[in-house]
Amino acid sequence: MTNIAKKPLTQRYQRLALVGYIGLLLLMPLWLFVFSPRSDYSFAFTFGLYIVPLLLPLKGIIQDKPYTYAWANFIVMIYFIHGFTLLWVSPDERLWVILELVFSSCMFIGCTYYARHRGQELGLKVGKLKDDLANEKAAQEYHRQNQDKQ
Repeated sequence: MTNIAKKPLTQRYQRLALVGYIGLLLLMPLWLFVFSPRSDYSFAFTFGLYIVPLLLPLKGIIQDKPYTYAWANFIVMIYFIHGFTLLWVSPDERLWVILELVFSSCMFIGCTYYARHRGQELGLKVGKLKDDLANEKAAQEYHRQNQDKQ
């Protein structure tokens, strides 16, 4: 993306995010199609519901875009909620569920802080609404003063 070097803390958060992401990318198809296949759902339905969402941020993660890491958190919540639900209703799959929760937690924490730190390194911070409103008000006042002078 850019040549600005990543700080060690930023790199650690990226690695944590990638461990969670790759872990989920490997775990979900293995769990759902190999080790504990779902006979009550079609292959296409299971693939579309549990695998396709993980593929959506793949390009942005490969391209190292902080914004992709940030919005990938919306996707990882699917797996977090799925894991907590199955923890309650499916005790026979507890090992898979715990792995899903660990990977989704790693991805969530890693993506959150990687996006934050990398965005700061690249100068992509989102301004505070209060500051934006003050700047807009100052610009309007400046234009009003210039119109009065003409």
